[in-house]
Amino acid sequence: MTNSATTPIPGGDTAQLRTALPVRGRRIPEHYWGYILLTPAIVLVLGLILYPVSYSFYLSFFSKHAFFPEETFIGFENYIRFLTDPEDFWRSVKLGAIYAFSTVILQVIVGVAASLLLNETFIGRTLVRGIVLFPYMVPTIVVVILMRWILSDSYGILNYLLQVIGLINRPIVWLGAENIMLVLILISTWTYFPFVLIGVLARLQTIDPELYAAAKVDGAGMLRRFFHVTLPQIRNVLFVLILLRFLFMFTKFDIVWLLTGGSGLGYYVRTLPIFTYMKAFGEMQVGAGAALSVIMFLILVVFALIYSKVFQRGEEE
Repeated sequence: MTNSATTPIPGGDTAQLRTALPVRGRRIPEHYWGYILLTPAIVLVLGLILYPVSYSFYLSFFSKHAFFPEETFIGFENYIRFLTDPEDFWRSVKLGAIYAFSTVILQVIVGVAASLLLNETFIGRTLVRGIVLFPYMVPTIVVVILMRWILSDSYGILNYLLQVIGLINRPIVWLGAENIMLVLILISTWTYFPFVLIGVLARLQTIDPELYAAAKVDGAGMLRRFFHVTLPQIRNVLFVLILLRFLFMFTKFDIVWLLTGGSGLGYYVRTLPIFTYMKAFGEMQVGAGAALSVIMFLILVVFALIYSKVFQRGEEE
């Protein structure tokens, strides 16, 4: 009796025996499982990001109406027309840059100041932290409706309080042509500064307290401790936050559109996203709207590259 089955193999004068091994099913190599598990995410990225962006690039070279299927290839005509248009395009870029830079600077100042305050120990700190995050959790439409009520020159509570205190003699038209950009910047700062606060506060809580103790021993005051200890420690976090906030604010659409709507005030805060929307869905020029979106994308890429180079150069120095 043998432990394994044997089978003769014909051929030749001498019979040979081969041990019959059990047949096993094929197994998928382990390194393939990573690709299989990533497939759903890759499909979503291709379907929801890469395809729309590629199609926008494609449409930007055509003259196309939103309601009609006909497309007329015009090459770079859309780009040339906008880049040589100081009245509409470059004015929108200018307004968008003013809005983005102003709001980002104020968000960083307010966010860093609030994070430094909330990093200290005091009674009710947890409650204050929750209250400070409130603006970022409120829906944008609610913020706009609330602010339009507060800033109304007819029945707004802000004008009423200022008149009661005696700071003004007559109501100020906050939502007028002269003040609409300033109001938009302040509302956006109040709404989005908690984003900066969360990031900076998280980094402040990881700084070694011994650094501050050593600075105090050396006689460093509050300002010197901030510039020589705190600021270098939160430098990398601020780099990411400033970059993200600028990208978000330069492309911000909802709060700008909801505050001004389709009224004439929109002309005074018609940033590049608003101008793009009006071209694509107001005038139904999809090709022109696609060209504007591509230009906006390229502006952000150039800004990100320049900003990264400047930051890296500063770190090397």
